[in-house]
Amino acid sequence: MHDTSNHLSILQITDPHILSTSEATLLGVNTAYYFNAVIEHAFSSGRHFDICLITGDLAQDPCTASYEHILDKLQPHNIPCLCLPGNHDDFEVMQAVLCTESVNCRKKIALGNWQIINLNSQILGSADGYLSVEELAFLELSLRDSPDFYTLIAVHHHCLLSGSRWMDTMMIENAEDLFDLIKRYPNVKAIINGHIHQATDIQIDGLRILSTPSTCFQFKPQSEHFSLDDKSPGYRWINLSVDGSISTDIVRIPERLTGLQIDTEGY
Repeated sequence: MHDTSNHLSILQITDPHILSTSEATLLGVNTAYYFNAVIEHAFSSGRHFDICLITGDLAQDPCTASYEHILDKLQPHNIPCLCLPGNHDDFEVMQAVLCTESVNCRKKIALGNWQIINLNSQILGSADGYLSVEELAFLELSLRDSPDFYTLIAVHHHCLLSGSRWMDTMMIENAEDLFDLIKRYPNVKAIINGHIHQATDIQIDGLRILSTPSTCFQFKPQSEHFSLDDKSPGYRWINLSVDGSISTDIVRIPERLTGLQIDTEGY
């Protein structure tokens, strides 16, 4: 059993790339199978979760059936599940399907003395990321109106260079605007993202910046060109303590990824 009296516990899952049928594969990988396996592993681990955050690229085929599969797997766990769009998602369809009381696309939630703010970094028709004037204004209003709350920001695209040149052409283009805003609000303690299909944990001036393995295939770190890694899918748990401190770790499922077309040049 885990002591949950002094922290808020988050499950982050990211980049499931669900296809229109549960039998379909992407780069040789059955993405629905591994998404299901990651969800099952996380919720059978004995660890308590207060919130689940899904940071983008929910669907590779952004259709009703893909989002219904995600809903069907999340809904039974009966905790708030907040879903962010990635560059592959159709946000309108996503919002239409993921709109239950527990599984939805809401932009903010507050529990205890923490607030979680979800930002949409999607550029329609592009793999790149950008935070619009409206998104940054929403963030600043949320921070200004809740000065007594510690804050975690969730977003799909990465805001720091990953070290992979091909991937870093698709980060948040105006990341400096985000950091300039955050500097004025020291209660912002963390940014979590998806998109890069690998685990990172960077600290800058008291700000923790985290990314998480995909629930399907991974990208090889520090790569000049598109390159896949055969590491197992995984998820991240994050504990947000009442004093503003954070503890976190990556968990990978025990089975190996099968079917991966490792020598492919993209998708």
